[in-house]
Amino acid sequence: MRVMLQIGGVVEGTAFPEPVRVVLTQPVGKKLKVGGRGLRSGQYIELLLDKTQVDSLRISPPEPLYDGDASTFRLAIEAARLSLAYEYDPYFSLSIARVDPLPHQLEAIYHNILPSPQIRFLLADDAGAGKTIMAGLLLKELKARGLVQRTLVVTPANLCFQWQREFRDRFRERFDVLRGVDLRSAYGTNPWQDKSQVLTSMDWAKRDEVKESLARAEWDLIIIDEAHHMSASDPEHKTERYQLGELLSQKTDHLLLLTATPHKGDPANFCLFLQLLDKDVYGDVRSLEDAMQRNHAPFYLRRTKEALVTFPDTNTGEARKLFTHREVRTARFMLDGPEFEFYDALTRYIQNQSIRAAADASARGRAIGFTMAMYQRRFASSIHAARRSLERRLEKLEKRLRRPEAVVPFDERRLEDIDELPEDEVTQVVDEAEEASLPAERRAIQEEIADLRPLVQKARDLEAREVSTKLNKLREVLSDQNIFGDPKTKLLIFTEHKDTLDYLVERLGKGTKDRPGWGLKVTQIHGGMPIGDRDKPGTRLYAEREFREEAQVMAATEAAGEGINLQFCWLMINYDIPWNPMRLEQRMGRIHRYGQEHDCLIFNFVAGNTREGQVLETLLDRLWEIRKELGTDKVFDVVGEIFPANMLERYFRDLYAGRTTFQSLLDRVVKDVDMERFQRITNSTLEGLAKRELNLSAIVGRTAEANERRLVPETVEDFFLQAAPIAGLSVKGKGSVFNVGRVPRPLLAVGERLEPRFGPLGKEYRSITFDKRNLTDDPTLEWVTPGHPLFEAVREQTWERAQDDLRRGALFYDLNRTQPARLEVYAASVADGRGRTIHRRLFVVEADSNGGFRVRQPTI
Repeated sequence: MRVMLQIGGVVEGTAFPEPVRVVLTQPVGKKLKVGGRGLRSGQYIELLLDKTQVDSLRISPPEPLYDGDASTFRLAIEAARLSLAYEYDPYFSLSIARVDPLPHQLEAIYHNILPSPQIRFLLADDAGAGKTIMAGLLLKELKARGLVQRTLVVTPANLCFQWQREFRDRFRERFDVLRGVDLRSAYGTNPWQDKSQVLTSMDWAKRDEVKESLARAEWDLIIIDEAHHMSASDPEHKTERYQLGELLSQKTDHLLLLTATPHKGDPANFCLFLQLLDKDVYGDVRSLEDAMQRNHAPFYLRRTKEALVTFPDTNTGEARKLFTHREVRTARFMLDGPEFEFYDALTRYIQNQSIRAAADASARGRAIGFTMAMYQRRFASSIHAARRSLERRLEKLEKRLRRPEAVVPFDERRLEDIDELPEDEVTQVVDEAEEASLPAERRAIQEEIADLRPLVQKARDLEAREVSTKLNKLREVLSDQNIFGDPKTKLLIFTEHKDTLDYLVERLGKGTKDRPGWGLKVTQIHGGMPIGDRDKPGTRLYAEREFREEAQVMAATEAAGEGINLQFCWLMINYDIPWNPMRLEQRMGRIHRYGQEHDCLIFNFVAGNTREGQVLETLLDRLWEIRKELGTDKVFDVVGEIFPANMLERYFRDLYAGRTTFQSLLDRVVKDVDMERFQRITNSTLEGLAKRELNLSAIVGRTAEANERRLVPETVEDFFLQAAPIAGLSVKGKGSVFNVGRVPRPLLAVGERLEPRFGPLGKEYRSITFDKRNLTDDPTLEWVTPGHPLFEAVREQTWERAQDDLRRGALFYDLNRTQPARLEVYAASVADGRGRTIHRRLFVVEADSNGGFRVRQPTI
């Protein structure tokens, strides 16, 4: 039967871009003007149609005929309800993310940040509070609401891997890391605009040539980690990083700044930092002082490590402290006669080269000073590392003597932010500096070769005689900690240098044919290893898994200092001490983190009779004295503000070049690491501005409410299995694991359309589950929930294919009713001043035969 075109009816056809509810029909000559509202967009559409076009329209009557398929109708309503699950579950993201968040994380996101219609927020919890988890929860909630499709995360380069891994593993969000090679290869396109979820390095993005293309991209959400790097001393002296922050602030609606050290105790400096959030609100210090007097700052949240607790135990009701105790000891050793003679000879060589470099103000002079300081650091690491470094330099000099080469140009700016770079890039910069430090004149080359040959021979002799008081000290410490007697006691041992790593792996493990090792099962992580995955040998994630399941010892360079989680290990050794004290906290954070059940013990190895060892020992002692006095580990979080990353290296270069004395250097360290300066930051009134006591009882109560309203796996599973045939899927399986097989082409097209919001849809799914608990036994299962691209594609396809049944209506029978009733399903939304939807709800109005009305839940 042909349905007539009427006002209130719905028409579909090739002439219209979407289904339209008719509000106007008007003859115009031999044609018909038809106007109406699009059911998807809400926009008014008006067309002039000829008879052929009118006849081709699919028309649904204004009043339902109630002859639609009841099962399809019910599935479509369920599809609509599941698309709005975030509106009913106050902690929705917990149902779709592989996280078990802590009370302070829930409070931060759901009580402080998410309620804001426009998010401009500074989250400044102490290190280890899980700010990456909080950022991921926020991202999932905003994406579920359709408020975010394009996200940019800006972080120090050495943290990119950690962010990429956390988002992928915990939140099923894939981010592309954008680097220089991507920009150089993007002819005629803008990769910032082409990719919807991007991770990038702060120090790369601050470059003028990068900012130029970055300025042409708009984002829905920008997250900046370690945001304190974007501070400025005053409005007239803005750093390149601060200027990058200003640019990014203008390119997004939602901006989240993350840092554990938000201020330096200076309100004016802090006010400039907050202007990245809002220039008008924080335009001057007075506005900040007003907030300080009220002790209220809705834009700013900060909780200290000591205040963080777990959820109360269900049996005892006790909430435990989040972090166990940690003890740090200095393992002091003294170089013996032959070792000290080698150290003395190496120091003279380094001083002679450094004095020459001091007279050279060029980039080459800077490269020489840096390289010589690096050689001294490598000796402090191990004689093996020093020997290999000197041998490589000798080989390069001899090669240059045989075949003179042009001087290699060197960009000394590459050294400024070297501590922020990932290890593979650090190696590249060090190699470039080492190459640039080589002399060009034949006579200078010959002189340096003459200096180096006896040094190399001394190092070889020491190694051949197995002279190493440091290695002996290591064996002593391991014996005291019963490493050799208890295979279950795991050890994490850090070194800065790959050569030392190779040496330790050999000595701790099997050794060589001529020199047997200590027989421990050893794995390793270094910057030359790809990230990979947990099932691919030779990758970092495989090594992490191997350490957890098989190996007793992990030897690691700084590549394991971030992004690797080793809380199953409680014993750590810093075989060499990084000259950047912030690295110590990063290393300790691999084991001293949430999930650690044992008190942690850390040993710092220091040579007590070398100048470098005495300086490092003084620095460490000062830090621990201040930590004891202040009673907080925050000392290690803010040390970078007081003692910048490259300060110690500069001090040592001054010493080697004769610009300062050893005693003056020690005095400078004591003066710089000053109790008063730490107190100024940790006890600043700015701290009180943001500190908020954790309302644990409120969080527990709301969590109970969320558990009652949360989508249970059975609901998700029932919908998916019933909707799958409509979407063209044939699901097989029993129990709680199912095989979907290949995804049909029409569904792939739907997935492609939804990709900006939910990520890429796979072409095949062999083992899926709807219950998160099944991942404990088999983490390789694909967990399908709302927000998963497969689930969302099936949900969307079901909704689209049910439109005709929805317009026609359907009849349902209720055995518990005696009177008929009419149910009308409505979707209502609330928009902000800019027309953006901020809330949506689905509800049902029931009209009975007596003219009465009542509102029902869509689960009816």
